[in-house]
Amino acid sequence: MIFNPRNDNASWPAWLDLIQGITGLVLVLFIWVHTFMVASILLGNDAMYFVARLFEGEPIFGEPYPILVSIIAAFIFIIFIIHAIVAIRKIPSSYRQFQAYQNHARLFKHSDTSLWMLQVVTGFVLMFLASGHIYQMLIHPADIGPYASSDRIWSGRWWPIYLVLLFAAQLHGNVGVYRLALKWGWFTNKTGHTSRRTLKKAKWSITAFFLILGLCTLAAEMKTGYEHRDNVGERYQPHHPIEPGK
Repeated sequence: MIFNPRNDNASWPAWLDLIQGITGLVLVLFIWVHTFMVASILLGNDAMYFVARLFEGEPIFGEPYPILVSIIAAFIFIIFIIHAIVAIRKIPSSYRQFQAYQNHARLFKHSDTSLWMLQVVTGFVLMFLASGHIYQMLIHPADIGPYASSDRIWSGRWWPIYLVLLFAAQLHGNVGVYRLALKWGWFTNKTGHTSRRTLKKAKWSITAFFLILGLCTLAAEMKTGYEHRDNVGERYQPHHPIEPGK
């Protein structure tokens, strides 16, 4: 990619591509970390309680500050909005453009073209479902924990939304990383070429791993929520209280 400072109009698409790539990569890294953090419930309620309080700063400050979760959610929300605004410009905006895409897909029959459309579809899903989820964390930052999260998923009937969100986020994000790796020439071999086959295997392996982890996590939260259905609103009390500095 070449930036021409003498031609602002010509450089704008390159700058927008760069912003799209950086914001997309930040969001994918967040999704991966988020998936691991939420999966702490698989290690037990105490483990998830500790992770939730960790993001609220309790192990450091001696008491939880949910506002820290709101700050993180606000930052991710801003990145998410920027990414969506920049990325939406590449979506066909008319029937003629969509028809041109279909003709291109039929002519070349390339799997990467289908992956691009998969990103478009999952991107639209994320615009609605991910926005709602992030906004909920923004205004209710204290409602995270073994019981609070599980009650929302089971008794609050959020599990269908989280199920769709899981697949949309992992497919969209991992396909995006794959496309970035090809575009920017990451993981090139000694001859300077990038193996699409190797990258595709890595992409689907990573996607399968996070989908399985996410499904196991969702199942564990649904189980906890079902068992706690008669005490909705009750907060989990750890067996070993958190001590500052530990």
